[in-house]
Amino acid sequence: MQDAYPESLDRVIRALSRLPGIGPKTAQRLAFYLVKSPSGELEELLRALEDMRRRIRFCKRCGFFSEEDLCRICQDASRDAHTLCVVERPQDVFALERAGFRGKYHVLQGVLSPLSGIGPEDIRIPQLFERIQKEHIEEVILALNPSVDGEATTLFLAQKLGAFPVKVTLIARGLPSGGDLEFADEVTLAQALEGRREIRVTPGKEAS
Repeated sequence: MQDAYPESLDRVIRALSRLPGIGPKTAQRLAFYLVKSPSGELEELLRALEDMRRRIRFCKRCGFFSEEDLCRICQDASRDAHTLCVVERPQDVFALERAGFRGKYHVLQGVLSPLSGIGPEDIRIPQLFERIQKEHIEEVILALNPSVDGEATTLFLAQKLGAFPVKVTLIARGLPSGGDLEFADEVTLAQALEGRREIRVTPGKEAS
């Protein structure tokens, strides 16, 4: 059936279907909507996408989305600068913000995955250790997604953080195994933060 589409429309459908969570039927509906949209609405969307492509970068300190060297969260002096929440991806920050977290963040930009060849130097783990030393962090909250690689990264970080004079806590597991923070509701995340437990480790020992 797609062979009947004009080439330009088919290209849009295929491009949309590559986006996360959008299947072929949803891509078709979106493309048909865009075709029928007023030209001004479509041009506004195109300008917004181009503006986002040019301006959005990663915060040099925490790794969250930003239009400047430091994101708005890192610039916010009203937040608890001594509590650092470690997450896997920038979108996890949005989820925790909805849950009411008011500390600072550190986005790893991934998790450890030996099978994929991703080690500590390939994600923002060295930067995390540097921040703990420089910013007088008192508590590190590990809030990685409960996937196999996420759990392995949590254990690795808990062990390494035993060498630093910080309290290391793990959010309560209100999320199903394999679930994402991004899709959790605010109540579940707020309860997970409230019920976080301390991880006590010593250098060279496995996290418990």
